[in-house]
Amino acid sequence: MTLRSLLKRAIPVALAVTLTACGFHLRSALVLPPDLGPVRVVSVDRYSPLAESLAQALTRAGAVPATERTTDATVLDLMAEQWGDRPISLDELGRAQEYSLRYAVTFELRRPDGTAIVPRQTIELARDYVSNPVQAIGTEGEREILQGEMRREMVASVLRRLDAVARHATAAAAAAPTEVTPPPTSDTTTP
Repeated sequence: MTLRSLLKRAIPVALAVTLTACGFHLRSALVLPPDLGPVRVVSVDRYSPLAESLAQALTRAGAVPATERTTDATVLDLMAEQWGDRPISLDELGRAQEYSLRYAVTFELRRPDGTAIVPRQTIELARDYVSNPVQAIGTEGEREILQGEMRREMVASVLRRLDAVARHATAAAAAAPTEVTPPPTSDTTTP
């Protein structure tokens, strides 16, 4: 066995041991609530890119998309979607040089009967970017790229919330004691 072949075998083992020691582990597959049924994503903005991305991501995760004719569909309701910029640093002339881009989404997941599977909640993301007030070329392009990245991260965040609720419900159902019926008793005693 040569030194080269020994290194080829030792390096993957060393990497695996190192990653395990630091606590790294692969994320498990996304779990959706078991009684989800067909899902419809509804947004206040009819042409919301987030709603379209969420619908595609739910389908990839195993959810059945609701059609227009589906009457009893679970609804992922995107109640609000807000973008905002806030200056976080100024130059010597008082012009903004850095901004914090904020993205907030309020959503709720409801069963066909209207009961909440995931109650109304808001996820907010923020990213900082530099905007040179003297040379503004490229700033809008950078902002658009950042918006696309934040939208993808928002899809992942919403799916992680759905996953957390599904895992919690599964764990609670597994931990719930099963009802045991006592054996029938008789009024007669045996000597």
